[in-house]
Amino acid sequence: MKILLTGANGYIGMRLLPRLLELGHEVICAVRDEKRLSIDRATRKKVCVIEVDFLEDMEAGAIPKDIDAAYYLIHSMTSSISDFDEKEAYAARNFNQYLAATQCQQVIYLSGIVNEEKLSRHLSSRKNVEDILYQGKFNLTVLRAGIIVGSGSSSFEIIRDLCEKLPVMITPKWVLTKSQPIAIRDVIQFLTGVLGNSQTYDQSFDIGGPDVLTYKQMLHQYAKVRGFKNWIFTVPVMTPKLSSYWLYFVTSTSYKLAVNLVDSMKMEVVARDNRLQEILGIPTHTYQEAIDMAFKKIEQNLVISSWKDSIASGQVQEDLEKYIQVPKYGVLKDVQQIQVEDEVKTIENIWKIGGETGWYYGSWLWKIRGFLDKLNGGPGLRRGRTHPDKIFPGDALDFWRVLLADKKAKRLLLFAEMRLPGEAWLEFKIDQDNILHQVATFRPKGLKGRLYWYSILPFHYFIFGGMIRNIAKA
Repeated sequence: MKILLTGANGYIGMRLLPRLLELGHEVICAVRDEKRLSIDRATRKKVCVIEVDFLEDMEAGAIPKDIDAAYYLIHSMTSSISDFDEKEAYAARNFNQYLAATQCQQVIYLSGIVNEEKLSRHLSSRKNVEDILYQGKFNLTVLRAGIIVGSGSSSFEIIRDLCEKLPVMITPKWVLTKSQPIAIRDVIQFLTGVLGNSQTYDQSFDIGGPDVLTYKQMLHQYAKVRGFKNWIFTVPVMTPKLSSYWLYFVTSTSYKLAVNLVDSMKMEVVARDNRLQEILGIPTHTYQEAIDMAFKKIEQNLVISSWKDSIASGQVQEDLEKYIQVPKYGVLKDVQQIQVEDEVKTIENIWKIGGETGWYYGSWLWKIRGFLDKLNGGPGLRRGRTHPDKIFPGDALDFWRVLLADKKAKRLLLFAEMRLPGEAWLEFKIDQDNILHQVATFRPKGLKGRLYWYSILPFHYFIFGGMIRNIAKA
């Protein structure tokens, strides 16, 4: 089948793509920015990539007419607090218009469980998108899931952060809310199982694992799988705003996502309709099995995708293309260079920067800067990186965003997403004479920006000088 995969560079899309290719389907990946599709060259040769922004006016001919089916994996919850529901509705209507000009027979939409009478704004938006898609000229299949557990998923990473960092927790009362978690592996099974299955046309199904657990039980079971004990005490005094700040400071989530998550965590997300499991005959994994499978992927460095690589997890919401040209005028720079003895090893060191490896010099200073950034509403250092030695354009790298990662050109370019009175770039490049150039560029915004640069200038001598020396060490 010829399949349109929207949200191809999202957490679910990146997991679904290789499975669709394994099943022999022809896949068209629809993304806003082709450069941000983090797939290897072998996979890229097997797919067609098109650039479509469903939040923009319809562009005739952007989507091939001869597609057989499509996956709708678009959402805006992490990009906004105030108007994400309006964006989601607008994107869904545009999607319907696009597909009206095609031969598409089926659309598969991954939504949230919406069985409560009073829904959170996030779940209400998901239900509204579902209603809009039902108006399309195609057969719609809706899969409604709750907490999705897998390496790199926002839910898993938040639970991981809470348990690993806080053996004793004082928590809001919403930790007593019930949920029905499902393993990412099972979600992919359901998403591919309904493809082309006429029994699932024009219907909505709940999907969930075998366990119905409170968030408190999920935290306890995580600790059990990891081999330690944790203590959780609930209090009724934490307001939604305080709860959002609590999640934001303790975990790697963005504040926007924290606000929307807390709003939804007050709602029970328990499956009531298990027909799809019977129709497809798919056995699901327990919550503890899902946690165990996630860590096996992490230990083997096989994490395919992470929610933290989403553009919305940081400060930059625009197209990254506008930042890739480093400005030359009206900027302040720190320029370092050093002769490289082992070019291959140096490139390896550059490609491992950030995350567990750190920044090669003054780790405690970087941690302080990350903490201050978190206090100021930035991402801090907690996002880390998805893979220990692979980098793709668009990836999150602590409080940086990867703009360009080209091993052949021996160049890595990062753009700062930390809170700054200006814009900052950090570039590494090895020239033909085996000289490593490390350039930090800052474009200040007014007097405040210049004062900021000169106030930290003494630290630059030690931090950037030590960093380039350690990177160049063979």
